Amino acid sequence: MKLYVKYMVSQRCKMVVKEELEKLGLRHTVVDPGMVETRDDLTPEQREQLKVALLKSGLELMEDRKAILIEKIKNVIIEMIHYSDELPNVNYSDYISEKVGYDYTYLSNMFSEVKGITIQHFIITHKIEKVK
Repeated sequence: MKLYVKYMVSQRCKMVVKEELEKLGLRHTVVDPGMVETRDDLTPEQREQLKVALLKSGLELMEDRKAILIEKIKNVIIEMIHYSDELPNVNYSDYISEKVGYDYTYLSNMFSEVKGITIQHFIITHKIEKVK
C-alpha cells in the first residue's frame, strides 16, 4: 500500500516516518521523498494512529489525489534544487513530467490552480532560497 506524507523531504523526516511505521509493526520501504510503501494494508486504526503520530512531528498523511500530486511536484523540485549535486541537463518541464509521470501542461495548470503560483515561480523561489 502506498502512503503519501506531506513535508517528508529530508533524511530526518524519513527517519521519523520509519520509526512511526515500526512502532505500529508495519513492514515498509521508503520509495521516494513523500512516499512510503507498506507491504500490508493499514487498518483504519493503524491509519489514524499513524496520522496522529506524524502530525506531532509536523508531517501529514495525505489522502486527497490533487494534494498528493502537488506534493510530488514540490518534492521533485525541492530534491532537484536542494539535494542534487547538479541540475538536470533537460528542461525542468521535461524533468518534472518524467519524474511525476504526467503531462507537464496538466501538472502546470493544476499546480497553478491549487497553489496560486506557477511551477516556474516555485522553482525560482527555491533557487533563491538555496543561494541565501
